[in-house]
Amino acid sequence: MSSTDASADDTLDLHLPEEFVALFRSAGKDPAETGATRAGEDLLDHVADWGPRHTPAGVFHLVPVEVERDVPLVARWMNDPAVAAYWELTGPRSVTEDHVRAQLTGDGRSVPCVGVLDGVPMSYWEIYRADLDPLARYCPVRPHDTGIHLLIGDDADRGQGIGTTLIRTVTDLVLAGRPACTRVLAEPDVRNTPCVAAFLGAGFRFTAEVDLPAKRAALLIRERTAPGSP
Repeated sequence: MSSTDASADDTLDLHLPEEFVALFRSAGKDPAETGATRAGEDLLDHVADWGPRHTPAGVFHLVPVEVERDVPLVARWMNDPAVAAYWELTGPRSVTEDHVRAQLTGDGRSVPCVGVLDGVPMSYWEIYRADLDPLARYCPVRPHDTGIHLLIGDDADRGQGIGTTLIRTVTDLVLAGRPACTRVLAEPDVRNTPCVAAFLGAGFRFTAEVDLPAKRAALLIRERTAPGSP
């Protein structure tokens, strides 16, 4: 899945949902002027503190990326043809490093992470504020909607149901760690049928196909409370 651009400059001219704009107006602030952030605010509620989770596949920990430690491995994954078809970050380490640094040096609306399973780095994740992302230009979003991008690094870990297990786990982490978030979104390429199936297996529902600049995406959503639940 190729990720959307998380740069602050690109996000400032978003047509934000009226509900979201109203929240900032009520506080006397205009998100077009502030970049929809407040001084000292952690836009993703301290991803580094979300901690490990026990899963059927083992103990999983979402660890924010450190460039020197993690980029060489993530760059190798990006050059795997199965990954490259959707992420489009092939090439030398600098390509991946630039992609990661753009997030690390931004305002925190996207946090790149390595997924560590039983102590072994095996996946790459981006947890991002969908309501502050260019994605909001192309589909309805709500305040604090949180998005997920991911890749499973090695072929041996694919096709075993691990992706579904970890997507469910990371979604649970998002909802537990972000009390204001009511929905978790994903927008994989519609051609990436294994990825779409993994999200559906993890409790997401398909809502629409959306034409984004780099792909036609399946918009998948998991609600904090399932429809019809008390």
